[in-house]
Amino acid sequence: MTWRDDRIGSAVRGENPTVLAELRGGYAVIGDVQFLPGYCVLLGKDPHATALAEMPRADRVQFLADADLLAAAVERACREADPRFRRTNIDVLGNHDAFVHAHIWPRYEWEAPELVRRPVWLYDPANWRDPATALDARHDALRASIARHLRALAAADAVRIRA
Repeated sequence: MTWRDDRIGSAVRGENPTVLAELRGGYAVIGDVQFLPGYCVLLGKDPHATALAEMPRADRVQFLADADLLAAAVERACREADPRFRRTNIDVLGNHDAFVHAHIWPRYEWEAPELVRRPVWLYDPANWRDPATALDARHDALRASIARHLRALAAADAVRIRA
């Protein structure tokens, strides 16, 4: 079994190399694929929760608040790295992986015109397997920038979700 087979458990054990930070509601990780540079995911902390509705309300709201923090960090880092950055999209789907997670997708003006304003899921599925855009050392600077922004945003966050 590899960390990819147990993303949340490996994050808890400190064995998931994609972890950027542990937040109150989840683990912020950089995506395995980077065809849209800066793609990140927030993993819920409960590996048994398969949908937001299965989480206690306080945990669910904290998870969503932390997804917002991660999206803001991705936006700041990507805006600094690429002047053609447009926005971030947040998707909480759960159709493929049966654990709570939120996708944070940076979007760029340089995307193909037929895709730039459409859901990222309309990209060719080969993008999720393309070695040319897989996470590697080329992404270290962007990864470090996202982590730095995320730590700063989390430290300054005045929102406190109470159980």
